[in-house]
Amino acid sequence: MSTLTIGVIGFAALLGLLAVRIPIGVAMIGVGLVGYVIIAGPVALLSFLKTETYWRFTTFDLSVVPLFLMMGQFAAKAGLSRALFSAANTWLGHHRGGVAMAAIGGCAGFGAISGSSLATAATMGQVALPELRRLNYSGSLATGTLAAGGTLGILIPPSVVLIIYAIMVESNVAALFQAAFIPGILAALGYILAIAIVVRLNPEAGPAGERASRSEKWHALLEIWPVLLIFLLVMGGIYLGVFTPTEGAAIGAIGTFLVAVTKGGMRLDGFIDALLGTASTTAMIFLILLGAALFNAFLGFSQLPIYAADFFQNSGLSPYVVLLGMIVLYILLGFVMDSLSMILLTVPIFWPIIAGLDFGLGPEDTKLWFGIISLIVVEMGLITPPVGLNVFVINSMAKDVPMLDTFRGVVPFIISDSIRVVFIVLFPIISLWLPTLLAIE
Repeated sequence: MSTLTIGVIGFAALLGLLAVRIPIGVAMIGVGLVGYVIIAGPVALLSFLKTETYWRFTTFDLSVVPLFLMMGQFAAKAGLSRALFSAANTWLGHHRGGVAMAAIGGCAGFGAISGSSLATAATMGQVALPELRRLNYSGSLATGTLAAGGTLGILIPPSVVLIIYAIMVESNVAALFQAAFIPGILAALGYILAIAIVVRLNPEAGPAGERASRSEKWHALLEIWPVLLIFLLVMGGIYLGVFTPTEGAAIGAIGTFLVAVTKGGMRLDGFIDALLGTASTTAMIFLILLGAALFNAFLGFSQLPIYAADFFQNSGLSPYVVLLGMIVLYILLGFVMDSLSMILLTVPIFWPIIAGLDFGLGPEDTKLWFGIISLIVVEMGLITPPVGLNVFVINSMAKDVPMLDTFRGVVPFIISDSIRVVFIVLFPIISLWLPTLLAIE
């Protein structure tokens, strides 16, 4: 049996394990161990594990992950999600569908200091869902809005998934954050437009709320100054090269900690909960990273990525046809996998193929462009059936709303995402303009 055949069987076995709900980290480790032994032998495996485990978890770049996660934990304890939603609601809530639009604005703001989709969805769901229900928003629009809004947590920088992607393709984390900024803003605006269309077609789905006074509007803005300050300090410093992403994450974690203590009233129990939440999520991510390293080493021995890259380079297919096939595969994988798992599983195979195709971009620009496309598409997987992790998170908070209604509610947002993907594929400048501008300066 050839090594290529073993690689194909191993990849199929991994997908089979995922289909029966085996955790992605465990599945990757199991398939990687068996495949590595079959191809290279047990002695080579032990030698690999001896060095890989130490090297993987002493990489300085990975220290940014727990720091950004801790920043999000402290932000939740500080009550910043409620302040963000309240501020957006005072300015938009009096419009038809305005409270749902305010929820999107709150998700965008919280995503800018969280970096986690599930955390954004869960936190904003607790804040915004009661208000949406009080105003008799339809269950599908209310839950669909919050599920889709949560995806902004992984697109609007900082993003844990982007950090992992940058490490895998050896790209610049700060440049990827810059590349994600405009697509992230377009995502929020696209979601707001989707809500506006829904309530125009069905006015009863999103009744208008109360109109706030001018003083209430400005007071609400004053309440969110910590979020604006932290975002400008952290992301502005990273974008302008004042400090590295790791340093920015540390500053952001300290800033949100101080806000949580002074404005949120966080005490020792809350501090310990934040640390435990950070530790458990970091451990989960690191286990998946170890599994990905082992599985990718096995794939490297099988030469499956090389064969795949050679096949597509010599196939005569248009580069955009190949890219379209990858996008479709990402959407299909999103039915059963989370965003981080998809990135770790596919990038080692997809990136060599993309790198060998001519899209009229330089190598670094291609990394940024493909990273943003991948991020948007895997983000769609968080709200597509039958899994849609964000949908399950929000639906668990609104038990009276049927799951089918929530999936119907996310359809307008999936359409918005699809349009955005088409524009970014056809016009790479959308994601490359800001990194190019800041690099020139």
